[in-house]
Amino acid sequence: MKTGYVDSPLHWGKAPRWLFSRMVKLSTVIVEAILTEFSRETLLERLSDPFWFQSLGNVLGFDWHSSGLSTVTAGAVKEAITKVSGEVKFFAAGGKGKAALKTPLVIKELGERFGFSSEPLIKASKISAKVDSSCIQDGYSIYHHTIFFTDEGKWTVVQQGLKESIRRARRYHWYSEKVIDMTEEPHSGIDGKKEKNVLNLTAKKSKKNKKGILEILKQNPDKFEKDMKKIIMPEYHWIRITDINLKNLKRISEKSYEKDLKNFEDVLEIRGTGPKALRALSLASAIIYGEKPSFEDPVVFSYAHGGKDGTPYPVDRKNYDRTIETIEKALKKAKIGNRDKIEALKKLNKLF
Repeated sequence: MKTGYVDSPLHWGKAPRWLFSRMVKLSTVIVEAILTEFSRETLLERLSDPFWFQSLGNVLGFDWHSSGLSTVTAGAVKEAITKVSGEVKFFAAGGKGKAALKTPLVIKELGERFGFSSEPLIKASKISAKVDSSCIQDGYSIYHHTIFFTDEGKWTVVQQGLKESIRRARRYHWYSEKVIDMTEEPHSGIDGKKEKNVLNLTAKKSKKNKKGILEILKQNPDKFEKDMKKIIMPEYHWIRITDINLKNLKRISEKSYEKDLKNFEDVLEIRGTGPKALRALSLASAIIYGEKPSFEDPVVFSYAHGGKDGTPYPVDRKNYDRTIETIEKALKKAKIGNRDKIEALKKLNKLF
């Protein structure tokens, strides 16, 4: 079994227009081919597979060693899906920056337009983002979030974080059909460079620590404040006294006391439970209950290929266009009953 990590240096700028337009075209025929030959669930599962997603980016002509592969590939697939979404009830929302923040609104609008329940999908989008930004404290700030989903409520999330101090990025993948608990090892894969001193509240080893956090937040707010003042004296390598904001923690306690907290997912839905608050609460849980969280980085995987920047070779535009044309023709013939070419493509895929 081969293991390793994806080394994704931060590359600024945008994909050339000539390349991105082709990426959208090729993404469209690939999406249509998968939907024609298999199912919507197959497409979701493949997008949730870090190896497949990376390979897709390479096939589309992007560099294997660039942070842009994630964002540009997700953008191209999103545009491709938009072209067929109404027909097959398969959708995409999100993107970088402001586009990511509008994700809940876009999901809601699509739900109203196509007649499906949007609330569970909105929750999945928000919780997955919260988990990767607060429960896994690896030093990477989430700046890209895309969710792919069906009208039946099945979904895949692909999001990416960056660490400017080392100019590197890492990508997080989720698939609803593999998620049992969104706060316990929920990922279908995480790509990036292994880091030290990572607070990983999603690890199974952190289960008792999270249970302690839940119990602490069920306390009366006044008792909570008194206990926290006594507890937050020692400093750990993963949390400093300067990280702790007692006023914010008191507000969180007041909000949590009013709610019937049943699980750790409920904790994440409380406004204000960001990275610092969870670090402080995790420390308190470790001291009170003697159950430390995990500090193991959950990242895995590695692969190589190339494209846009000429690594390992420049994109061959003629062959690129020929590939799009070949798949488009095969799809057209498959739709009218001639499956010879689509079967040939499947054999070629196996050989590749």
